[in-house]
Amino acid sequence: MATRSVTAPVMMKILDLVLALWLSAGSAYAQGPAPFQKLAGHWSGNGTIELANGAQEPIRCRAAYDVLEQQSNLQLNIRCASQSYSFDLRASATYAAGTITGSWSESTRNAAGTISGKADGDRFQVVAKGPAFTAILTLVTRGNRQSVTIQSQDEQTRVKGASIALQRGS
Repeated sequence: MATRSVTAPVMMKILDLVLALWLSAGSAYAQGPAPFQKLAGHWSGNGTIELANGAQEPIRCRAAYDVLEQQSNLQLNIRCASQSYSFDLRASATYAAGTITGSWSESTRNAAGTISGKADGDRFQVVAKGPAFTAILTLVTRGNRQSVTIQSQDEQTRVKGASIALQRGS
């Protein structure tokens, strides 16, 4: 049986291809964990809610984030209460190629809708839409600290927004 000799130029092309594949796989791995991984766990903290009449009230919140299926799916539950206002928000989100999509529901007002947005490093920015509600939610996580800002986009809403600082529980 005759053996074939691989010429040096062909061998170099093969090595270049293998090296390129290895480097691209390594750079994808070097980007770090999926962004949802940073959220995993239980969080709690305080903030301020701004009502439509201009009043501001302190608010207390608890959040739980469950990261599922290779860190690309997230289940979250955020409960907050102030002196005159409370909400219980649940959401399911999927992350793919920098984009976040999913759905949300709020049990105290029997409301639901969709979420869509982007993840960029330690920052998430999503739009939550429902039949009678649209808000922009910005979430920034650095280590065990998280800031959440919610801004209503509706003129006829009771709540203009909220600003909340959370810390991961032990």
